[in-house]
Amino acid sequence: MKPFILASGSPRRRELLGQLGLEFEVISADLDEAVLPDEKPASYVERLARAKAAAVQRERSGAVVLAADTSVVIDGAILGKPGDDVLAGAAMLRRLAGQTHQVLTGVAVAAGRVESLVVSTDVVFRALSDEEIDWYVATGEGRDKAGGYAVQGRAGAFISELNGSATSVIGLPLAESVELLRRAGVTLPWGR
Repeated sequence: MKPFILASGSPRRRELLGQLGLEFEVISADLDEAVLPDEKPASYVERLARAKAAAVQRERSGAVVLAADTSVVIDGAILGKPGDDVLAGAAMLRRLAGQTHQVLTGVAVAAGRVESLVVSTDVVFRALSDEEIDWYVATGEGRDKAGGYAVQGRAGAFISELNGSATSVIGLPLAESVELLRRAGVTLPWGR
């Protein structure tokens, strides 16, 4: 059986993949994640997912490597991770409040060749008060999350509608990932 590697340091991706009962190693890919000039959001997340999978597979030839990249997109603009910038986190939430945005996750599996896809999910935020935004930013929960929020955490209270893959919004669309892994020959806990 080929070794199986998750090319991501994301604890959320590890948890989602682990829920399936798959055994895997974790090796993060260190890449420049800058958006290229005129690059569309879907092309961006797919390019990064493919590059991460390919980079780790170069290190571990013969392994099957799963990689993903997630971005929050509103009005065609990619919202990154606010980090420790409180003002950036609050600005992102104000921009999302009362609006529909997309969460795009590029997923790639490298098993000799690289196969990839992009999953898009529409997320609707209800209107938010300044107090709610300040409270959320102060929790620090959204600091390392695309768009400055975590759907599986406290920000779930802000979401009035979600159309698409909930696991994609968390960072790894499981249904689509399982299909890519199956095609790459990974033995799934329930069989092929």
